[in-house]
Amino acid sequence: MKKKCVLRKDKCEKIKLTILLLLTGINMGFASQVYSQSTVLSLNVNNGTVKEIFAEIEKQSEYVFFYYDNVLDVNRKVKINVQNKTVEEVLKQIFAGTDNSFVVKDRQIFISKDDKKMASEPGVTQDGKKMFRGKVMDDLGEPLPGATILVVGSTRGVTTDLDGTFEIEVKSSDKLKISFLGLGDQIITVGNQQNVIVRLEQKVNELADVVVVGYGRQKKESVVGAISTVDVSALKVPGASLSTSLAGQLAGVVSMSRSGEPGKNSAAEFYIRGVSSFKGTSTPLVLVDGIERELDLVDTEDIASFSILKDAAASAVYGVRGANGVILITTKKGQEGKPRINARAEFGFTNPTRRPSMLGSAEWAELYNEASGYSYYSPEEIQKYRDGNDSDLYPNVNWTKALFDNIAANQRVNLSVTGGGDVVKYYVAGSYYHENSIYKNAGNIYGYNSSLRYNKFNFRANVDINVTSSTLLNVNLANIYEKSFGPGYGSNDDDIWGYTLSTSPNAFPVQYSDGTLSGPSTDAGQNPWNLLVHSGYREQFWNSAQSLIGLTQDMGKIWEPLEGLTANVKFSWDAWNTTSQRRYKTPTTYHAHGRAEDGSLIYDDNNGDGIWDPVHTGDEKLGYTVGRSGTMTTYLEGSLTYNRIFADQHRVGALFLYNQKIRTNTQAESGDDALPYKNQGLAGRLTYAFRDTYFAEFNVGYNGSENFARGHRFGFFPAGAIGWLVSNEKWFEPVTKVVDVLKLKASYGLVGNDDIGGQRRWVYESTIVNGGSWNYGESGNQGGQGIVVGEVENLSASWEEALKLNVGFELSLFEKVKLQADYFREKRSGIFLQRSGLPIIVGISTIPYINVGETLNQGIDANLEYSQKISNVFVTARGNFTYNRNKMINNDDPDWEYKYQNRIGKPFGSYGSVQPFGLKALGLFASQEEIDNSPKQTYGEYRVGDIRYQDINGDGVIDSQDEVALGYTNMPEIVYGFGATAQWKNWDFNVFFQGVAHTSFFLAGASLRSPFSSGSMERSAVNEDIYGNVWMSTNTPEQNDRAIYPRLSLSNQAGSSNNNQTSDWWLRDGSFLRLKNFEIGYTLPKKLLGKNFIRSLRFYVAANNLLTFCNFKLWDPEKGSSDGSGYPLNRVVTLGFNINL
Repeated sequence: MKKKCVLRKDKCEKIKLTILLLLTGINMGFASQVYSQSTVLSLNVNNGTVKEIFAEIEKQSEYVFFYYDNVLDVNRKVKINVQNKTVEEVLKQIFAGTDNSFVVKDRQIFISKDDKKMASEPGVTQDGKKMFRGKVMDDLGEPLPGATILVVGSTRGVTTDLDGTFEIEVKSSDKLKISFLGLGDQIITVGNQQNVIVRLEQKVNELADVVVVGYGRQKKESVVGAISTVDVSALKVPGASLSTSLAGQLAGVVSMSRSGEPGKNSAAEFYIRGVSSFKGTSTPLVLVDGIERELDLVDTEDIASFSILKDAAASAVYGVRGANGVILITTKKGQEGKPRINARAEFGFTNPTRRPSMLGSAEWAELYNEASGYSYYSPEEIQKYRDGNDSDLYPNVNWTKALFDNIAANQRVNLSVTGGGDVVKYYVAGSYYHENSIYKNAGNIYGYNSSLRYNKFNFRANVDINVTSSTLLNVNLANIYEKSFGPGYGSNDDDIWGYTLSTSPNAFPVQYSDGTLSGPSTDAGQNPWNLLVHSGYREQFWNSAQSLIGLTQDMGKIWEPLEGLTANVKFSWDAWNTTSQRRYKTPTTYHAHGRAEDGSLIYDDNNGDGIWDPVHTGDEKLGYTVGRSGTMTTYLEGSLTYNRIFADQHRVGALFLYNQKIRTNTQAESGDDALPYKNQGLAGRLTYAFRDTYFAEFNVGYNGSENFARGHRFGFFPAGAIGWLVSNEKWFEPVTKVVDVLKLKASYGLVGNDDIGGQRRWVYESTIVNGGSWNYGESGNQGGQGIVVGEVENLSASWEEALKLNVGFELSLFEKVKLQADYFREKRSGIFLQRSGLPIIVGISTIPYINVGETLNQGIDANLEYSQKISNVFVTARGNFTYNRNKMINNDDPDWEYKYQNRIGKPFGSYGSVQPFGLKALGLFASQEEIDNSPKQTYGEYRVGDIRYQDINGDGVIDSQDEVALGYTNMPEIVYGFGATAQWKNWDFNVFFQGVAHTSFFLAGASLRSPFSSGSMERSAVNEDIYGNVWMSTNTPEQNDRAIYPRLSLSNQAGSSNNNQTSDWWLRDGSFLRLKNFEIGYTLPKKLLGKNFIRSLRFYVAANNLLTFCNFKLWDPEKGSSDGSGYPLNRVVTLGFNINL
């Protein structure tokens, strides 16, 4: 009872915190509403300018004025004398007799020209003009007072009134630009319309006009580096890991998911433009709000923008951390206005996409008889397996079904509040995610649940404070708490999956019918069911506390000559820690050999005392182990940025930045690990644009890393880029009706990677190791222990360097089709590896590491977008394509005897895996005559039905010198994705496909490649695909011609070694096309919601990994495993709703 009370108290505290946050937000919005009614002004200005009066009003109040320079004469002289008047009363006096009007919204005042007050422009007659009316609303259908409507190419315009309506005199050929602070602009053509309703969408990340780049933002049209952005709403995350949703979404990103396990182990492998190093790290740098953090700790609902920096021009400012590309994530900020509450709730089901299936006992026994060459199992015994009448002595266990369910559940809840005024804006969010696994449990027999499951709590608060009109203070706080539970056998579940796929179906039952725990007949091996539910339990939690405080000062508002200069200081403090606890036990198991006359089971009785003896004696007492780890990281950054336009045609930008990072291991177990890890550096950028048509950019990073010796710790990494917006040229104007945007760009530069491997912290230092013992004396019984130099001192050890080239173009056709394509080439040098070419006479005890490796990686990536409104249906389509091929240039290997076996020039995949080498299979031997007339195979005895190999070097012998490069690596060379969205009335549809090609893997493991080779009949499970597809002595020649598995054999018998050699016989294509996302949603009409507090309500059903198309059928090809072992990838179906208040 005490524990329950504590839990209820915790829940109450969370509810109180949520209510407090909501009330705070609502109070701030209410304060904005009443502000204009309670604030009075006193002014006495004689012949002052409008600009001076605005400044005085802002000084006496919290009001801020917004207006276009071309719609207001701020130098007009005004005389005014008022006491204790509201701002509306003051402004009416100021604009009396002018063509200006105003709207007051919260603490914002919008000034515009009123077309109804204006006379006709000179030279324009009234002929052909008409009154055009409209209404402007936000994305939720609320009217927008104070929105600006301007006639494009003129100074004529109006603002909307309190109900969002406007009226303006226009010609049919006019275009109107409709804008509102914080929302995206819209341009409409008047044409034959008499009225219009316009909805302005939230401009959360401003990706339509601005792109997030390294340490800043740039206008999209001026970006000349290779940068990909993604619509955050397209990132559908059905599980706990954001990385799993990147596959196929962005050009240049290669992502593969290898597991569907709940929690952190489901994180995907992801790389930018493939892999360029076969020793050092290849994963990109991930920055969240400018701070290096873990990608999968970010809640998708909190993301405002997501950018990928791919070339040197984009990532050079990060120096030694930018070689593998950079992912930039910015989180959401508060939106000015009344508090807006957004809530999302989802409930989903997961089930495996595809997993291995094993043979039943009868079929298994038939194949065992074939492999052994005689009838070890009689027909009567095989029939007993089929009948299933005695599952204790003749078990027929499907271990996969016995241990794992087909369906598991998950839940997700998100809640966010955003709002504020012109001084304080806030975004506060929290989320909860829970995911069960397909693991079964033994019920409540122990008082604990050993099945795998995962919980995640996420909290974020981002606050922006305008300290003054030129000073912005931002504070971002976040905390992520995760907890997982699982079986107590080992720190992970690899053994459970391994025994599940290796235990024979007839070895023993899951549990004997009399309740006795079953196990192998000898004290070797395990019952996988016992590992899953009778081995105790483990639990682990992770906590990540993140904080960021930044101060931005607009220097131009302090001193006018500094216009365009902005200073920023940023400091972050992050703490991460984890604790894992394992409470484990080993159960006592028995093995039955028969039945007594009364039908009871007979177990071992070794001493004949009538008491059954266990095969394995366990211990019901729970053992205990604990592990801890933690880090504390501080980051300091200071920068100056400059952006200004001169003479309306010269756009100049600059950046100068200093940063430093210190990371401390708070749970270090050695003196070296306890010392802080330090990095510091400088970054700079110069940009220039002439008439927004010609662009040039220079970036530089100067970074220091403590990983290297003094004198080698700092590196200089420059990069340059140029661009030409051809569509802005006057001579291009006749083409713009078809090609409205055409931009050419190129970049070239150097970036680095200081995470080079080397297996120890300070790779440049020498080490002392045990040199063995030595003896002397007449009898040789005297001596001592020697020491020798281990690692040789290498003061020249340094970072990897990546020389990158990028050439590309951006194209837009008919304002509907957008295409972006890039060619990239990267030469990576200085890869840190152990020497391979040193002769043994050098006389060193440890092979030294040196920066000698080189690689080349090149390819193309492209992105295509299309949008079109067809009747009442708005359709968008998108697709992306990435192709990259790498190869080794130098791995320090001497030439092989046969040049075709050189690894130089061959591609490599993740974790340093080089393109595999093996034998070329010609088929299966069809006769003894064919064996006699073929080259001799040196892998033991072989027979008819065994694999026949090709003699590559023609020496008449098949051995290791006949091995050649086979297939592709474990990372695909081709990655693509395509999809579409459609909106019709209140319905919305989304579909997205993802695919990969040019990747392969080998079948391996005893269940497929070498059945019955384990030496234990109880650990010899066989994949069901073998049955009916294997060469058998009882088959007809035609059946054996179609065999895809060679002749079976027992361990160490004829054919067992020959058939188990690595060859293309076992090579499988890993290509696939997957229906990655499918979603249907319905938003309730506004008229059904009425005037209540609900702004919008949407219901939806979504599916992930719904269908997979591929040639490989044994398990999900994305897993890439040798035998399908491990937690399978999941198909997820989700029901949810999203509500805005």
